[in-house]
Amino acid sequence: MEEVDEVPDNTKICFLGTYPPKECGIATFTRDLSQAMTEKFEPEIDFRIIALNDDANIYNYDKKVMMEINKDDIDDYISKAKEINENEDIRLICIQHEFGIFGGDYGNHLIPFLELLKKPVVVAFHSVLPNPNKVLKRIVQSLCEKSSATVVMAKKGIDILKRDYGVDEKKLFFIPHGIPNVTFVSPDLSKKRINFENRVILSTFGLLSRGKGIEYMIRALPKLVKKYPNLIYLIIGETHPVVRREEGESYRKELMKEIEKLGIKKNVKFFNKFLSLQEIIEYLSATDIYVCTNLDKNQIVSGTLSYAMGCGRVVVSTPIKYAKEFLSRDRGVVVKEKDPDSYAKKIDSLLSDPEHKQLIERNAYAYSRSMTWQNVAMSYRKLFNKVLKLKDKNIKNLPEIKLDHMKRMTNDFGMIQFCNHSEPDINSGYTIDDNSRALIAAILHHRLFSSPESLNLAKIYLKFIERCQDRKGNFQNNFKNDNEILNSHSYDSFGRTIWALGYTINKSKDLGVIQRSEQILRRSLNFSGRLKSPRSVAFAIIGLYHYYRKRPNRKLLGLIRRMADYLIRRYNEESSEDWHWFEEILSYSNSKLPEALYLAYHLTKDERYLKVAEMSLAFLSELTFIKGKIVLIGQNGWCKRNGKRSLFDQQPLDASSLVHTYLTAHSVTQNPEYYKNAIETIHWFFGKNHLNQMVYDEITGGCFDGMGEYSLNLNQGAESTLSYLLARLFLEEVNQFSKII
Repeated sequence: MEEVDEVPDNTKICFLGTYPPKECGIATFTRDLSQAMTEKFEPEIDFRIIALNDDANIYNYDKKVMMEINKDDIDDYISKAKEINENEDIRLICIQHEFGIFGGDYGNHLIPFLELLKKPVVVAFHSVLPNPNKVLKRIVQSLCEKSSATVVMAKKGIDILKRDYGVDEKKLFFIPHGIPNVTFVSPDLSKKRINFENRVILSTFGLLSRGKGIEYMIRALPKLVKKYPNLIYLIIGETHPVVRREEGESYRKELMKEIEKLGIKKNVKFFNKFLSLQEIIEYLSATDIYVCTNLDKNQIVSGTLSYAMGCGRVVVSTPIKYAKEFLSRDRGVVVKEKDPDSYAKKIDSLLSDPEHKQLIERNAYAYSRSMTWQNVAMSYRKLFNKVLKLKDKNIKNLPEIKLDHMKRMTNDFGMIQFCNHSEPDINSGYTIDDNSRALIAAILHHRLFSSPESLNLAKIYLKFIERCQDRKGNFQNNFKNDNEILNSHSYDSFGRTIWALGYTINKSKDLGVIQRSEQILRRSLNFSGRLKSPRSVAFAIIGLYHYYRKRPNRKLLGLIRRMADYLIRRYNEESSEDWHWFEEILSYSNSKLPEALYLAYHLTKDERYLKVAEMSLAFLSELTFIKGKIVLIGQNGWCKRNGKRSLFDQQPLDASSLVHTYLTAHSVTQNPEYYKNAIETIHWFFGKNHLNQMVYDEITGGCFDGMGEYSLNLNQGAESTLSYLLARLFLEEVNQFSKII
């Protein structure tokens, strides 16, 4: 694939396919993909639609549609290709390909369109048929030859295109079918909303047509209903418009006769409508087991199956190729084709073994995170960049700052430590570490937005810190959790609390909060001189820096100097020609050490502090930026002198620390590279990482707890959520005030 020169502004990328209000799966997919790309990458790129029409209908399209093609009119394909060529703003066409939506044999009207088109093309295949006849093989080969890249939505599709069509593997890319980002919830919570409380719900959704195989699932119901009399099977979706034109509702009527004959009328309910996305999510969220009944063994994509996995539902499916790939490794269950007994046996085993069912639900949900539309949009963006040199204007598209999950995790006592997925785990208790971070986040949010809500949160966290302080000025770290006795105090938690208190004194707009924070901090100043671990010293320097900015005095400056000198001594003792660091190991929150020295330099103008800050941050940056991506130090072994660095698991805490440090370094030195690095680093949360996945959850406002080699830790605890929020808020502070110090 040849790269072209960097594209200019006003770049348009067009998706060619069916589009709502046309009712079909490809239309829905085209809308959802273009919408996800728009939300993520506009105004950098303008995403538009070229809609496929047919003679039978006229559609009232939205403003995203810039062109229409009559699918059965070959002359229209040709004229539109010429029109696209003449439009200099259109830089790439992404075709959503399904054989039935284009005119001609196997949709061959698309071939002359591609032959005339002078713009790069990416073809996304929604079907890949094995063992093709000569005509089909020639058409697919032609589509692949004329495209710059070809997308398949299951890895099996790559094998088929290589083996049966001879397509060059270098042109083939796997990007999964997109799904909405849905919070994982128990079905019981959703059943109330659809008036099926205390029912066991099985469901199937999609456009009805022969070949869906629903009759075999219906024949499995008598055995299941006998054991589970409260079971109900929901068949959701209207008849496919093409089928309805040709044979009316005959298939639905046959199913209804079968139900009546089997005496299970009370256990089956039809919803004869084309569902909105919200309705799909609502019914899937209430479902105990989703049943994919499709009979086409070669089906290589199933949007309905993908959606069910994305809601964390157990999927029981016929042995279509897509199910075999996506439901393997305990992510779902595959039954025998056209075998009601197999359905009954597998569903019964799941309903009678809740622990196994829950395991499959967790596995399916975790696996499907790479399939959310945000992540799929990033994958398409990455692929488009292989064809075009797209400009990267990351800063314009950061998500809105929201405190939803922070509030969910907070009660009158403080911020709860852990979550099960996004549900707070009250049994995990509270830590002063988390509540100190939360205080900084709440104070900064109030400074930026003058929100009464964030000020109230700040008062809760400050009260928690006050409760933790003992008579000597030290702080107990853990409350109401297993570590309360085992690890009641730590240097790091003390230093982090000093950071929070000093920051609050300097940045809060509430006099009462400032006075209370200063009272607590003053009682701890004597203890500050006893800190020995480099990180605790660094945290304390950052806090005392902020305190000094508000209350400058010689004694405080002297304490900051002594602490900074301690870090310098540690650096001189431990560093060498190839190891520019303060310890024999790089672990967590590493960047806070150089950050503290930048701030000490800002107050004292002692060049020693700046020199070591610059050298140590450069050393850390060299280890962290690998091939243009942020690769954080992994907690499974860390990075030791003369040892191999660990790559996993990567923690949001470290990304957040780096963002703050780079912004601090930029404020002190005015070196623009530091601001650039901060922007690069914050995008670790938004998919610029080795998994190419969002670590921040835009739905909940939380952040996943870590990134392993193959998957995310899907819990959204306090530390990770606050780490994201702090990084985002510190960047917002720079954008509003041009500095953070």
